[in-house]
Parts: sequence; structure tokens; C-alpha cells
Amino acid sequence: MEKVIVICGPTASGKTSLSIELAKTINGEIVSCDSMQIYQEMNIGTAKPTIEERQGIKHYVLDFISPEKRYSVADYKQDAKKAIGEILKKGKTPIVTGGTGLYVDSLIYEIEYPTIEFDEKYRQELENRVQKEGLNVLYEEAKKIDPIAIKKISQNDEKRILRILEIYHATGKTKTQQEIESRKNPPEYEYYVFALDWDRKVLYDRINKRVDQMIEQGLIEEVKEILKKHHTFPTAMQGLGYKEVVEYLEGYITQEEMIEKIKMETRRYAKRQMTWFRKNKQTIWLEGNASIQDNINKILTTLGKE
Repeated sequence: MEKVIVICGPTASGKTSLSIELAKTINGEIVSCDSMQIYQEMNIGTAKPTIEERQGIKHYVLDFISPEKRYSVADYKQDAKKAIGEILKKGKTPIVTGGTGLYVDSLIYEIEYPTIEFDEKYRQELENRVQKEGLNVLYEEAKKIDPIAIKKISQNDEKRILRILEIYHATGKTKTQQEIESRKNPPEYEYYVFALDWDRKVLYDRINKRVDQMIEQGLIEEVKEILKKHHTFPTAMQGLGYKEVVEYLEGYITQEEMIEKIKMETRRYAKRQMTWFRKNKQTIWLEGNASIQDNINKILTTLGKE
């Protein structure tokens, strides 16, 4: 069975720089595993690696979807598996890199997602209800339908709350039931899952600094440009950092409130990411504050390549 390396962990943990150096060391190529970096034009707020930062390492499943389009975890699995196959055909090592736990699990557990017909009318009804009744009402409904799935998401995560309701509406089954039924096939590859671990206070400081850097780099201007160019944002504008900037631009919050809200929501997201990756029994933890070379050595030792 061919080996695939996975480098995951919370936002701002250093996944990108580690994966690029590892790819240079072992003749690898990178398959992005980030639900926001798939979108074109959304560069600053997603911390998408620039062409220079990629250092000539080819990246797949990155920067290729219009912000107006919907993109599901089933789409991701299909695209990622195709990319992994292409990399292996070249005789190179695939390095799946990112912090979207659902995307990671879709690969390492070989989850098969049933085709669910998207009901635009029902989604519009749900979005209208969010505006009139508040997201918390729909959160409580989703909690009654699927208490297990709801534990994994934030009360502010509109996209995933609505998804729980949509799946149940379309199939009569909960998201949790579907996931249990979908893990029937063994994984196609031997996945080695590594995650970067940080002291929480240090990680939160890194997150706060990154948000300040994003504002300096022009996050507000980036959002303005996207809003000018596109008319609908099914999922893209629900991304961390983007929805808060939209709130600011629409006059609901001040710029200072916007920055603090992005920092707070990003810290909460990082906490959920750590919980998610800790539940994966096969995760091998790397010290975030160790040098990149030390972590590469640990990866190589695990793979039996050193």
C-alpha cells in the first residue's frame, strides 16, 4: 500500500512552511486540505500560500473555485484522491496539508458520501429564518435532530448548522447516521497523520498576530473587491474573517470590534480543530515550537526513511 503523509493542526500552527520544506526534502507535492483556500480571490483572509511561498512545490486543490460556487466535502474527496493519484504516478510523495478536519477524515477513513440533491428553495427558507428568528433557533433545531454532530461545531457556524438541517430534510437521516453508514471501505492508501501541537497561549498569540498582519496586508480591501465583483456567496463569505469584514462594511460593527471578533472566532476555531484532531487515534503529534528540521526528522523516522 502506497504511503500518503498528512500534516494537519490548528490555524496559524505552521503547517504550510513545514509541508513545503518536507516536500523539498522528500520529492513531494502538496494536496491542500483547507475548505477556504479552494476559493479564488480569497487570498489574505485564508492565509493562502503565495507563489513565492510555495517555492516551486506544486500544490493541488488550491485556488480553483469561484467564490460564487458551492463545494462539498464529497467534491473535495474526489479532487484530492485524483491529485494523490497523479502525484504517485510521478513517483513523488503526496503531502496532504491543512486544517479542515472533515476533509482529512474523508480521506483517512475512506468516507463515501451519498449524492444529496441540493434544495435551493429550502436553503433560502433557512437563510430567511436566520435573518428573522436568529441562528440560535436553528442551532437548537439541529441539536434535537443530531446532538452528536452539533457537538463538533460552533453555535455561530451557520454553514454547518444549516447543513445538518438540509441533510435531514433531503434524506430523513441524520448527518451522524450517514457518516456511520459511509465508512464501509478500507482506505486506499496508508495514511500517516501528523499534527502540530502548541501551548494554547502561544498559539492564541500567533493567531492574534496573524489577524493583525491580515488587516495590514489589505483584508478589508480584498473583501470589498470580491463584493464588487460577485453577487452571491453560498459558502465563501461564511469563512472566518470574511463574514466579520462584511459586518463591518455594512455598518453593524466598528473596525476595532471587527478585528477583535475575528481574533476571538479564530481562537475558538483553533480550539475546535485541536479537539477534532485529538479524537483521531492515529494522529502523531509534533511539537509546534520545535524546529522545522526536527519535525521533518521525526516524520522521516516514523516513515522509516531516515
